[in-house]
Amino acid sequence: MNTYAIALGSNLGDSQIILESALSRLDTVIARSSWYQTKAVTLPNHPPQPDYLNGCAILETELEPLELLANFQQIEAEFGRIRHQKWDARTLDLDILLLDDVIFQTEMLEIPHPRMSDRAFVLVPLVEIAPDWIHPGQNLSIKELVQSVDISGIRKL
Repeated sequence: MNTYAIALGSNLGDSQIILESALSRLDTVIARSSWYQTKAVTLPNHPPQPDYLNGCAILETELEPLELLANFQQIEAEFGRIRHQKWDARTLDLDILLLDDVIFQTEMLEIPHPRMSDRAFVLVPLVEIAPDWIHPGQNLSIKELVQSVDISGIRKL
């Protein structure tokens, strides 16, 4: 059995309903965070986007990382996710953040998520449900990592 920390986000459509519905489609969810409203991160010189709803969950599943990624991409597509360009607005975004204490790297997937340590919208919900999980690449807990990011733009729902 594999234990994953995942991130969920949405800023198109009825985000809260989409996120709750996506959670119900996942394998055994053993913990989930509150939802947080955050400003969208966009590419330079791109129009502003609606705010995101973000959260995290802990899953237990028999799926291996690339199987879980394929499952996530299928669920995203079912909820209307269209991939145009990086950091576009989206109905649903599902990201694998951590897998037990494993470092996993392929061209398609990196675990731990390569930018999770810089993202308050990931760390704030994750610290709520997994404060003592150690990031295997940085050897720091989530509660230590969250202290290094600006959390001022995040609002708990």
